[in-house]
Amino acid sequence: MKTFDFKPQLFSTLKSYNKKTFMSDLMAGVIVGIVALPLAIAFGIASGVTPEKGIITAIVAGFIISLLGGSKVQ
Repeated sequence: MKTFDFKPQLFSTLKSYNKKTFMSDLMAGVIVGIVALPLAIAFGIASGVTPEKGIITAIVAGFIISLLGGSKVQ
């Protein structure tokens, strides 16, 4: 029987993480958040729910995606 070897990229990336990388990631996150906010509102309206529910869904999905996947350049 084959075992399930799931190891998120986060664990190997944190070994070489420093303040410069954090500042770059912070700036990128702020910019992506500014761009994603109107998109999340539009998805909420297009789905027939309130814009607030679109924003909440985008926030929850962002946390789940960042926790479970990704790579250093994603």
